[in-house]
Amino acid sequence: MAYIIDGKKISAEIKDELREEVKELKAQGITGALAVIQVGCDPASSVYVRNKKRACEYIGIDSLSYELPESTSQEELLKLIGELNSKDSVKGILVQLPLPETIDEDAVIRAIDPAKDVDGFHPVNVGALLIGQKGYVSCTPAGIIQLLKRSGVAMEGKHCVVVGRSNIVGKPMSVLMLRENATVTITHSRTQNLPEVCRTADILIVAIGKREFIDASYVKEGAVVIDVGIHRDENNKLAGDVRFDEVEPLCKAITPVPGGVGPMTIAMLMYNCVEAMKN
Repeated sequence: MAYIIDGKKISAEIKDELREEVKELKAQGITGALAVIQVGCDPASSVYVRNKKRACEYIGIDSLSYELPESTSQEELLKLIGELNSKDSVKGILVQLPLPETIDEDAVIRAIDPAKDVDGFHPVNVGALLIGQKGYVSCTPAGIIQLLKRSGVAMEGKHCVVVGRSNIVGKPMSVLMLRENATVTITHSRTQNLPEVCRTADILIVAIGKREFIDASYVKEGAVVIDVGIHRDENNKLAGDVRFDEVEPLCKAITPVPGGVGPMTIAMLMYNCVEAMKN
């Protein structure tokens, strides 16, 4: 039976550590706020924003909420970001994605001051990650590294296969695994013999956005499987990109959905916010 990697437990540990750190910073007179901007009222986005506010409250930092109507123009949004960039009390700025089709996401990401880009999406921070310099790392890949480290999973010298090449997960994930001295293969929709390639993985990280796509034929015995996907069916039941019941018996360790990678994303956002306060 596989070891089930408990993202809820590990994320709670990280938030408790950050809570103590924030207390120490406040004792030194160091404070700061996270500004969260949401355009429109997408239900999933609203849940994420609410969870981020709760996490801020728990660790002891202020959160400023900007809930803008769907009709908000790109110019109006960029103006707000500019105002927040210039506010010393605001240490982090987060624009909840996705944005309405009328707004250019890339332009919005680039408008955020890289020093306040706690999502780690700005090209300056992405570039810093690639060449090994200090910067904010996107939260989901950073959370996966913490899941592996705090679960005692060795990465050095292991073969890691990343399924998916998105800017938010796949690409930064591969760079972070290289930092940990893993040997990394990135796969995607055009990869030939995908099951065969995945079966070579000591650590298989799946972020393709296809419900229960990965079955037992993709996983070698004794592998560690990290499932980044999250999907909700018509009965509101959650599942990941991996067929958990089928894959779990083969694994050394695996993340569940829910309760695996998801909680870590917000924990690492809080980590970035605390780093922004210190900086």
